[in-house]
Amino acid sequence: MFKNGFKIWSRWAWEHWRNGRMINAWENGNICTDEGLTHLLNVHFYSEDQVTTWYLCLFEDDYTPLITDTYAAPGYTECDQLQDATRPQFQAAEAVAKSITNVSNKASFTFALNKTVYGGALVGGGSSPSTIADAAGGGVLFCASKFSAGSQAFIANDVAKLTVSISVASG
Repeated sequence: MFKNGFKIWSRWAWEHWRNGRMINAWENGNICTDEGLTHLLNVHFYSEDQVTTWYLCLFEDDYTPLITDTYAAPGYTECDQLQDATRPQFQAAEAVAKSITNVSNKASFTFALNKTVYGGALVGGGSSPSTIADAAGGGVLFCASKFSAGSQAFIANDVAKLTVSISVASG
């Protein structure tokens, strides 16, 4: 029997910085949502408008992302205890060898207050995608990643740096 497949996944590389020193680093996988994968197909093979700017966000509750999560109902509570009023952009370089990444331009989150974080998500589109905690804008939740080690506690002025690499393969 002839079998083919297609796989898409991402790796999330996290760095925790305090007073200019990296104090922790770890990696996690993710879950791609049905909404994100459907968007991918509709953009490339139908006539849906492409999301041209994607954003990264953090979530602050012990939530395990599901494939049924959506931008309008993500399941998690987005962290808003940051010094910046907007979500950082996912600024990737051109894809090479079936992978795209923002390793040259890591997303950075500076905490305004002490906060425990459990993971992050990649979102875009809609009317207010750069707005922290926006869920009404009609955007797309492409994927989300929960820390495999549970949570990470940040204090005021700590910085979380995030590299997301999205890869595809025939399978």
